[in-house]
Amino acid sequence: MRHTGRHGGPGTTPPVPGPPSAFLRALALPTVLLVIFALCAWQVAAHGPLLTLDERLGRAIAGSPLPSPVAEFFADLGNTAVALPVLGLAFACAAWRSPTAARRWPGPLAAALAMAAVPALVAPLKALIGRPGPPGPPAGETGFFPSGHAATAAVAYGAAAVLLLPLLRGRLRGWLIGVVVLLNLAVGVGLVRRAYHWPLDVVGSWCLCGCLLWAVLRVRQQSE
Repeated sequence: MRHTGRHGGPGTTPPVPGPPSAFLRALALPTVLLVIFALCAWQVAAHGPLLTLDERLGRAIAGSPLPSPVAEFFADLGNTAVALPVLGLAFACAAWRSPTAARRWPGPLAAALAMAAVPALVAPLKALIGRPGPPGPPAGETGFFPSGHAATAAVAYGAAAVLLLPLLRGRLRGWLIGVVVLLNLAVGVGLVRRAYHWPLDVVGSWCLCGCLLWAVLRVRQQSE
């Protein structure tokens, strides 16, 4: 028996499987991010060869000519006192501009849960891996992987962008995404330049929080 094709014509025998669903294709990004995070965590915990390169890069950035006050300003953008008000403002704008209650709350609630997940994920990982800090203010302490400041900035500014994108048109969307990317890069550079973290601490946070932002984006898209 020949199976009907997609347009009513005769199909193949047996039928050829269709393309993977959009959801399965979308899972590729968080899967890749989790694999990279696991690789970074394994190298840090096992003192692998990547750790040597990471510490060499961290010392080079810490000794760079970027002025310390500028680096400190960038690092402070990862403080909750700075990042959370930005996310709160995005909450208000998204709720105010949503036409119906059904579309008003899923995105902001998902963003709030992602923000709450940051300390719930980062704190146990810091304690479990126990990475020593770089030479500088936190020297001698442990628990630096992944970076809490980098995670806070990634989720707060990233989720704010996810909530605001539907309210923008044309080039403004691209500008918003570019600003958020540059903002997070600046936070990462500032943290390493001020010797608060190693580069892998920051990269690990970006990978972990990229999965949280993916979930926020999916929820917002489903509510539209």
